[in-house]
Amino acid sequence: MVSFYTVLIALCWMAMGVLCVLVHENSWIPKKDKHRFYLTYGIIALSALAEWLGVQFSGNKDIPVWLLLTVKCCDYILTPMAGGAVVAQMKLRNRWYKALMIVLVCNAVFQIIGCFNGWMVVVDDQHRYSHGPLYGVYVAIYLIVIVLTAIEFLLFSLSYRKQNRTSLISVFVLLLIGIGLQEILGAEYRTAYIAMTIGVALMFIHYAEFYKMEADEQLKKQRNQLMEDVLSGVFSRYAYTKDIERYSQMTALPDDFTVFVFDINGLKTVNDTIGHDAGDELIIGAARCIERVVSDAGRCYRTGGDEFVVMTHMSREEAQELLDRLEEETKRWSERKPRSR
Repeated sequence: MVSFYTVLIALCWMAMGVLCVLVHENSWIPKKDKHRFYLTYGIIALSALAEWLGVQFSGNKDIPVWLLLTVKCCDYILTPMAGGAVVAQMKLRNRWYKALMIVLVCNAVFQIIGCFNGWMVVVDDQHRYSHGPLYGVYVAIYLIVIVLTAIEFLLFSLSYRKQNRTSLISVFVLLLIGIGLQEILGAEYRTAYIAMTIGVALMFIHYAEFYKMEADEQLKKQRNQLMEDVLSGVFSRYAYTKDIERYSQMTALPDDFTVFVFDINGLKTVNDTIGHDAGDELIIGAARCIERVVSDAGRCYRTGGDEFVVMTHMSREEAQELLDRLEEETKRWSERKPRSR
């Protein structure tokens, strides 16, 4: 008859498989980052398998002692490594991460040496294993891994908003409680991998939201770059086209809708005689003059090399006042001649 523990471990394995599918289908996660998720879920699945095999092999005289020792060696190597894999997902490359990697490598070396000479595991005549005299070293290593993982969790949580930070820390507390219950209550309470499975599933939700936020920010940044003219800082031709499309969908334009079209006289002469840097300065100066006059009353677009369009809402009298102010503004600016750089 299949034991309850076997059923739980099987569910953990299936959950790792489902998480791999979710990662594969998630379009927000970059391809290079998906491999970190696969690696994490793979290590957790393998470490759960090693622990399960150790339970199944213990007391079975048909299983060679060396195979039982090998399984327990893999268990003691992979279980702390699962915590390191979760940290690797965070993409933090700081001194704490380096310290964690060193601890994990040292633990692997220690386990390979210790498991086969009685330091870590002792097998009796009934082929049942028990902890060796240096098992406390493994416990200490495990605690160090937990502390370093906690530090990385706290550092990584700083990249989230406050409410997300709280829930992220709660995920780590869940992992800690699950591992602690198994170590404190004894081997019959196999809660570590249940907690790990739930924890990494909740972490995936966090990561999916985080990647979506990053993608949204990137799209917003790209849209802002399209909407703004790089040289002059006013609205771009793309923004002008979008606004024209919006106005064209109206059944009728407002009565006070007003459009100004400006260009810079003599820009080619400035470019040819003083230089293109001076021509760029002239374009920037014209944009600043128009922006100062228009202020918040409308939008200024650069639609071509030296062409600007202003769309606003004002009466004929107000339009004339705007032109008069613009003329005064350009006269003040033109006292500072473009200079070659």
